[in-house]
Amino acid sequence: MVRASVSVIVYIAIAVLVLLLISHSPKKPGNHRHRRLKLRSNFTFAPPLHHHNPIPFDPLVADIERRREDRKWEQQHFDHAFNASHDSAPAAESQPEWEDFMDAEDYLNNEDRFNVTNRLLLLFPKVDVDPADGFVTEDELTQWNLNQAQREVLHRTQRDMELHDKNSDGFVSFAEYQPPSWVQNAVPSTNAPTAVIWVRRRKVVSDNSSFGYDMGWWKEEHFNASDANGDGLLNITEFNDFLHPADSKNLKLLKWLCKEEVRERDTDKDEKINFKEFFHGLFDLVRNYDEENHNSTHQSDDLMEFPARNLFAQLDKDGDGYLSDEEILPIIGKIHPSEHYYAKQQADYIISQADTDKDGQLTLGEMIENPYVFYSAIFNDDEEEDYYHDEFR
Repeated sequence: MVRASVSVIVYIAIAVLVLLLISHSPKKPGNHRHRRLKLRSNFTFAPPLHHHNPIPFDPLVADIERRREDRKWEQQHFDHAFNASHDSAPAAESQPEWEDFMDAEDYLNNEDRFNVTNRLLLLFPKVDVDPADGFVTEDELTQWNLNQAQREVLHRTQRDMELHDKNSDGFVSFAEYQPPSWVQNAVPSTNAPTAVIWVRRRKVVSDNSSFGYDMGWWKEEHFNASDANGDGLLNITEFNDFLHPADSKNLKLLKWLCKEEVRERDTDKDEKINFKEFFHGLFDLVRNYDEENHNSTHQSDDLMEFPARNLFAQLDKDGDGYLSDEEILPIIGKIHPSEHYYAKQQADYIISQADTDKDGQLTLGEMIENPYVFYSAIFNDDEEEDYYHDEFR
């Protein structure tokens, strides 16, 4: 109790000192250039196809986005019957009601109602927890981002579960589960050749279609692999794993994911992966995961073949010149990165932009001096540097 009181006093003192320094120090040119904050407008019932969307740093912004998304979801699926319940934002903060502002962007850009400096003052001690020493480290920021991501994923899972749990018993059976309409409409029949399988916001396109979804992803084998306790029903945790297998700790489901990966990459249909199939696809994903610099220039095939063969040989435990689904299990987390991977990637970006003294961690002063790293900064390597329009997510 005494330690907590001391921490509070220290944070208050730091905050007051930072605000005084900021108010009496000359402004860096362009440091606080106005960038209009805007919520995501890319809501879709089909998963995003191109890249992972970073999560909002501020849970208040995330809550507003969820409310907006839930409204669209309700309009699509439950126009006359469904009234979704919404949990309050974390930390029991005083939150505005959605009805209090008709236009969320106007609210976010109203200095009196949504002040980014005040928000950072409030959030800093919630991020700086391990230890609470006045510095936000990469690990602390990664954990914060991961918590926000997991909260959003679980929210969507709960919403999907309400849709599929026909008898409202808190479980989903395979008979109750039906693929989303966008899956059914995308593939002509369950016997059609593989078109696209989307896992963890990544797409693999075959020659059969420029857009579609592989019905194998929704088969009973996938359902049973997600059913950790084997009772024929998916509880909320199992259903979340079913929808997001890359984040699961269920070994049975991860092995199923490996099997699906082999099936997708197996161009000659011999139910295993030869070096050519590994090199032109899987190796690039592993290499991108391992590289520190995700924007590095593409290396020629000749330069990359040697490290690719080394990795292939390490994975090929029986030395038969092929990779089975069991043998790619050690790299499945790199082929399908988890939310932790993206949370760390996002934390690295934030620190690289806001860490003024380059000591690898953030002070409250650095965060307040660089507010648009946390608000209205694009985390998308494909966008131009001077193009700002979305909340950092």
